[in-house]
Amino acid sequence: MRFSSRFLLVIILLAGMAGAGFILRPDPYFLMQKNFRIFSEVYENVSSSYIEEVDPERLIRSGIDAMLNELDPYTVLIDEAGSRQMDIVTTGQYAGVGLEVGARGGQLVVIAPIEGYSAERRGVRAGDVIKRVDNINVTQMSTEDLQSLLRGDPGTTVLISIQRYGIEELLDFELTRETIEVKNVTYYGSLESESRIGYILLRRFAQNAAEEVRKAILEMQEEEPLDGLILDLRNNPGGLLDEAVKIIDKFVPAGEKVVWTEGRMSRANQQYETSEQPVYAEKPLIILQNSGSASASEIVSGALQDLDRAVVIGERSFGKGLVQIVQPLSYNTSLKITTSKYYVPSGRSIQSTPFLTDEEVAAMEQVPDSLRTRHKTRAGRVVYEGIGIEPDLVVKQRSHSMLEIALLQKSHYFFFANEYTAGKEELDPEMNPDDFYAKFQEYLVEQNFEYTTHAERHLGRFKESLNSVLLEEAEGRIEDMKKLIEMEKERDEERYKEHIKRELYLELISRFNGTRARMKEHLKTDETALRGVALIESRDRYFSILEP
Repeated sequence: MRFSSRFLLVIILLAGMAGAGFILRPDPYFLMQKNFRIFSEVYENVSSSYIEEVDPERLIRSGIDAMLNELDPYTVLIDEAGSRQMDIVTTGQYAGVGLEVGARGGQLVVIAPIEGYSAERRGVRAGDVIKRVDNINVTQMSTEDLQSLLRGDPGTTVLISIQRYGIEELLDFELTRETIEVKNVTYYGSLESESRIGYILLRRFAQNAAEEVRKAILEMQEEEPLDGLILDLRNNPGGLLDEAVKIIDKFVPAGEKVVWTEGRMSRANQQYETSEQPVYAEKPLIILQNSGSASASEIVSGALQDLDRAVVIGERSFGKGLVQIVQPLSYNTSLKITTSKYYVPSGRSIQSTPFLTDEEVAAMEQVPDSLRTRHKTRAGRVVYEGIGIEPDLVVKQRSHSMLEIALLQKSHYFFFANEYTAGKEELDPEMNPDDFYAKFQEYLVEQNFEYTTHAERHLGRFKESLNSVLLEEAEGRIEDMKKLIEMEKERDEERYKEHIKRELYLELISRFNGTRARMKEHLKTDETALRGVALIESRDRYFSILEP
């Protein structure tokens, strides 16, 4: 057989490309079409021929979830209920009656009525147990299902029936649904200090977050200029990127590049700069963060740290530096899909490397700095990427004891406050925290309160591992261990007494004076906030951190 010289040349070129590492890859559109067909045939056969009848919708959803599980944790399919919640997060509003509800001790309770809305105006109180909504028994519902019943079109009414401690019969309240503005800034005010220091608690980055921050700063500076400002981003999961950039606007001059995104598609590559004149440009600024600070929170803290505009205090942030967009799909569903990564001014990525577990993060924190990716702030300070935003000044949150955890888990502070405040209009000014604590101890005895320590769990597992002969021989030592555990529990009661008294006092204050009064009182003993106050008062130390 004879080959033309052109055909031989083609063969040689193809062989050379293969030898040089060039591989002809299958057409991705062909692969999509091929696998869609296989999936469709499998689905059809399982639906029609499997030994038991299957739920077609559940089967498909399981397939979608399995596919998305191969990707990052933030790429998810959002159903109708999730889409409504997403609307609340992005728009910052919904139509409801103004109730913050939650589950406590197996009951659906009012955590707090939102000031200025129908529930608060009609007299619904924190601690009320919700029993019925429009004559529907809600006692076995989830908080999400209850919220769905309470929400609706503005101007419509809903009847709720509640149980209030000390009153036998149910109380009915006809409430009118209104457009509820979800507050991003849930508290602001001056802190107790020799200097004039402002404090802003920012809970989320929904629409108008930056405007709320601006108004809070201006209002606090109306009487006289602030000497310092603390912006609290602890447990703030993030939200809208634009709002994060606008908040940075409030503290640095216009024209600063504060964040950019990079992705596979060119449209995912965006650069964001400040565009407005700041309202708080030069005075000391502190950012508080913890492991619950994520996404937009990390953009704000990371950008202000990189520009040497703020000192970051607290714990390492969560490490979510991925950008998602929401793509609408059919039947009121949508796909939240990751399209790019965030980068802050020093060039570092916020994202943890990649989706690390707590154990992996702990191990990474032990890696020598010489082996980590280094970046520099504007003033030349060294910062690292790979595990979120690390604070300039570390302040660890206090770990709760098993005693405190059990009191919170079983909602004893909450239900004691219901009992104590029944029939009272105000907190007795003559009664001090020791009196509250004594009454609380009586309440716990009435409730037969018990809790299990780590030592008790270990001892229980040890007993279960013994055969009957060994168990009989070890019985005396096991009893001695039980006595030691009981002694340790008694020590714990004394050891954590002040913390329990404090938590109890805050719960009672919120019942009589609202959540704002509770927050103001809480800040008096908030160690991380107090460290921020101390740093602002010591200006030399503040500037020594930013200008090493």
